[in-house]
Amino acid sequence: MRSSLMALAAALAASTATAQTPPPPTVAASAETAATKSTGTDGAAVLVDAADPARSVILAGAESAGLDVFDARGQRIATHAIGNIRAVDLRAGVAPGGGALLAALDGPSNMPRLFRVTDGRAAPVPLALAGLKPDLTVAGLCLARSHRDDTLYLFLLGDHGGIEQWSLYPAAGGAGMEARLARRMALGSETGYCAADDRGSVYISQEVVGVWRLVVEPEAEIVPEIVDIVRLGHITEEAKGVAVAPDGRLIVADASANRLNLYDPEADFAYLGSVAMAAGADAVEDPGSVTAAGGLLIVADDDNSPEMPNFKIASWQAVLDAAKLPARPAPAAPKRMPLVHATVETEPMETGGDAADDPAIWIDRNDPSRSVVIGTQKQSGLYVYDMSGKKIQYLADGRMNNVDLREGFRLGGKPVTLVTASNRTTKGISIYTLDPATRQLTDVADGIQTTGFDDPYGLCMYRSAKGGRTYVFVNQTDGKMRQWELVATPAGKVQAKLVRDLPFTTQVEGCVADDEAGVLYVGEEDVGIWRQGAEPRGGEPRRMMAAIKDNPALKDDVEGMSLYRLDAKRGYLIVSSQGNDSYAVFRREGNNAYVGSFVVGANAAAGIDGVSETDGLDVTSSSAGPGFEGGFMIAQDGRNVSPPEHQNFKLVPWKGIAAALGLETAGKR
Repeated sequence: MRSSLMALAAALAASTATAQTPPPPTVAASAETAATKSTGTDGAAVLVDAADPARSVILAGAESAGLDVFDARGQRIATHAIGNIRAVDLRAGVAPGGGALLAALDGPSNMPRLFRVTDGRAAPVPLALAGLKPDLTVAGLCLARSHRDDTLYLFLLGDHGGIEQWSLYPAAGGAGMEARLARRMALGSETGYCAADDRGSVYISQEVVGVWRLVVEPEAEIVPEIVDIVRLGHITEEAKGVAVAPDGRLIVADASANRLNLYDPEADFAYLGSVAMAAGADAVEDPGSVTAAGGLLIVADDDNSPEMPNFKIASWQAVLDAAKLPARPAPAAPKRMPLVHATVETEPMETGGDAADDPAIWIDRNDPSRSVVIGTQKQSGLYVYDMSGKKIQYLADGRMNNVDLREGFRLGGKPVTLVTASNRTTKGISIYTLDPATRQLTDVADGIQTTGFDDPYGLCMYRSAKGGRTYVFVNQTDGKMRQWELVATPAGKVQAKLVRDLPFTTQVEGCVADDEAGVLYVGEEDVGIWRQGAEPRGGEPRRMMAAIKDNPALKDDVEGMSLYRLDAKRGYLIVSSQGNDSYAVFRREGNNAYVGSFVVGANAAAGIDGVSETDGLDVTSSSAGPGFEGGFMIAQDGRNVSPPEHQNFKLVPWKGIAAALGLETAGKR
């Protein structure tokens, strides 16, 4: 954030002339509202009547007077005593029971209140709001809707630059709303105004610093992007209200200069100029909140002398005309990938930071509901979870990065399930058996099975259909990759015997082997997905299966991958496309044709957040009990939000993935 500020400051300082800036053109207000009946007014929203735009109304915060309702001519229609209202925002069609949802900040209680609004003239209907407990002195708020999965968010702004993002869901029974904390962040000094475009961005005004853009999705990394900066940019001294016009342009109140600055987010936030606003001789001074909706621009006039503060109203077209800007259509809606939901999540890791990484699935053939998932904790060891996500076992055996398993390995005269993991502490391969009765892991490695790597990283296993031998592949971040055969000793232990090196040019990690086809898939993180023979000798030569540069659905890094088996030859290869928080699906057979991609969104009913920044994943086509009859995918969640917790794994039923992309399910044709 500091580097972006410095770079912008340098660029803007170089372009800022010392000559006196000419006054901006003035937009003639088409109307102004009646002055507030209290000491102040700030925050407005427009309830648009699509059937009769003339009946659209303006809902405005009137502090101790509550909520003022004005028509487009500024005439007060009603005042509703719903609290000491200091900020408002509205989204149409999302209130429980129908109608628009109004969020209003009640200052004395330091709480947002929610209301259902239908025509604005009638008193807003209060909606119960459970679960929301701000941990800051709230100065402003705004609503945002996810373009990814339609989740509704409430942003709260306040002291010390604090920002809280809460997800809002209809309460059970539809009587109100429930809030869950998605994330907290801070910008360093007080924030007071924000506005979202519902296309993925929220803009936040930090009065003494400038205006920032943040990505709305809580699953995204928190990387504030500066739009404009106080003094060194085009904002004179104070940044106040922000609004997004229907055509996507951004409006910022440059309060001390008594003007509105215009920017173009589609042109890297290019400064488009400034305008003042006046109703006759009464110019807006010290503009506060700014609202753009229903073809109108509504600005809080904090001065409005000799009367109390009010709002000035102008058409958006009048603003464009004054700024000599062309009209343009609304930006196209962002493309959306098919959406699925997790129905189960594992307990969070016991440590923060980058902890969870890679899962492996074991199916209990006698009782699928007793199936388990094994997950790596790359700071400390291995976890075993049941199908409800509860911990069964934890082994503090080292910094385990990737894990895989194969059934049918003969040890001590009987077939066992063999589990291997890349151990960054021992720089070796950890080897276990899984007891089907207890669902516990037991170390069976014949001492430390060294890899010769400085930092063993990715791992996957292969059981040859030719001779029944079992192998393990391990790689590290410099592109080195090796294959070992796993061999049982007379003492009932397992050794790893090196059989070949298969290096890559740059960093690799994710890999999976197709046992029946004798094929190995490897992800070179910044390049794409490679395919080659899995046998130590012979087999098909290496070839690029899907290059990142050739497939827009893949965005580096390419991470975890696994196979969904339909039959002996057909199925799907699932790959984590970490750079866009999605999962790409390719056919297992033929030339591995790309089928489509999907994302895992928030499951409001289950209280489970979406999945993002996935490292490892696994998938099975076997039934794993109720809810997972057609199999499931398990993916590491790099940002476990709503509420913010340590990383974990999310379980997604295959039936949801199949429905989203029109895929087959094993056993159903």
